[in-house]
Amino acid sequence: VQLQASGGGSVQPGGSLRLSCAASGLTLDGYANAWFRQAPGKEREAVSCISRSDGVKYYSDFVKGRFTISRDNAKNTLYLQLNNLKPEDAAVYYCAADTEFCQSNMEYWGKGTLVTVSS
Repeated sequence: VQLQASGGGSVQPGGSLRLSCAASGLTLDGYANAWFRQAPGKEREAVSCISRSDGVKYYSDFVKGRFTISRDNAKNTLYLQLNNLKPEDAAVYYCAADTEFCQSNMEYWGKGTLVTVSS
């Protein structure tokens, strides 16, 4: 199983990015999927989650209304659209998959992609 996250970069406050997570070795919609992030000196935190086939979504309060999680089953790829980015959104973002919805100790993890937000 491999989850390959990409799409991170450096943007100014108010900017946008789209993160992608391509999966191999598992079918993403057979699992609950999630995006987590970890900033330097801080604990990893859940950003957004999407359930298995019915696509129920969760967003943390600090990204609600700005970030959108989605999944393309044909491409077996998970996405996170990040809009109106703030400096406090800077972190390494990780995608993950598990049979359980939005739990902190997901079974499968991708390597992170770095998001930097600064003027």
